[in-house]
Amino acid sequence: MRSRLKNSIVGKVISNKFGNELKFIKTWVSSPKTTGSIVPTGVQLARSMASVIRTDSGLPVLELGPGTGPITRTILERGVAPKDLYALEYSEEFLKTLHNAFPGVNIIQGDAFDLDRALAGVKVDEYDCVISSLPLLNFPQSARIRLIESLLDRIAPGRPVVQFSYGPMSPVLANRGSYVVEHHDWVMRNVPPARVWLYRRPVKN
Repeated sequence: MRSRLKNSIVGKVISNKFGNELKFIKTWVSSPKTTGSIVPTGVQLARSMASVIRTDSGLPVLELGPGTGPITRTILERGVAPKDLYALEYSEEFLKTLHNAFPGVNIIQGDAFDLDRALAGVKVDEYDCVISSLPLLNFPQSARIRLIESLLDRIAPGRPVVQFSYGPMSPVLANRGSYVVEHHDWVMRNVPPARVWLYRRPVKN
């Protein structure tokens, strides 16, 4: 009986894992510009990004491009309450998966490059940080800079926008000293290997 139950649980875990990866591949094929990879983010990369969250700030967290939710799950494991996590997803394909997997999390459909419209109904004045999985390299540099500027206007002073990229350089250039760019981590065990970057306003003394 125990063996049968264990096999059933393992089977469900494997089924969910491959189901999410298949869904990711389908979305990538149909919309490669808005889906950066054919596989979800790995655990090590997700943990590296979530480690930046300041859980004692009392502020909510904004996640961009949660996809099937690997980083969403890690953010919650970090100690963020579901009600304090706002996850903005563009693809309708992922929305049902997110709602089913993360009850209590504020799942929002919208375009991160049009934040005023996407977050129009959200009554949050300030976030602790932004955790982003957006495939920024698929968009013009000018659009990336505008996005970072818009995000930094929504988070606490000195707190970062966290973004990963598969390229060797920061996907967003510094913008005339408006914000600083910091290399946070290089996660070689991710597939493919990824770098984590931080963007934040200089703290004024």
